Amino acid sequence: MAKKFTASSEQLKPDPVYQSKLVSKFINCLMYDGKKSTAQKVFYDSMSLIEKKLKDVAPNEVFETAINNVKPMLEVRSKRVGGASYQVPMQVKPKRQQSLAFRWVIQAVRGKKGKPMSQRLAAEFVDAYNKTGAAVTTRENTHRMAEANKAFAHFAW
Repeated sequence: MAKKFTASSEQLKPDPVYQSKLVSKFINCLMYDGKKSTAQKVFYDSMSLIEKKLKDVAPNEVFETAINNVKPMLEVRSKRVGGASYQVPMQVKPKRQQSLAFRWVIQAVRGKKGKPMSQRLAAEFVDAYNKTGAAVTTRENTHRMAEANKAFAHFAW
């Protein structure tokens, strides 16, 4: 039986600068219209801006810590029970934590206007590193919603 091809992290190559699969995955999520070289330029420019801004911390460490600070532990999911829909709090699996963190950071960056993308990305990473900023606010709102609906936790499937 032939092996089925899956585009998973095992086949993902580490990025050329930091040798990190996490960075490579983020660049792929940042990419727009298949323009990977543009996404790489934006990411690496933002890393150099972070390096200038925070001299005592390595930029890839800022990136990893920022992503970890944005990752949600809980989220709410809709569950229909007896004709009514309940917002049921559930734990988030690690793979989904990462994808939500990437999505929220990129949404926060794309939502801001006025500055070049690399500057906005660098600012969001620094904010997330310091546990502030739009992406961390989204995470806190998600946790707050899960906390408010914990009375429905017994509906979790």
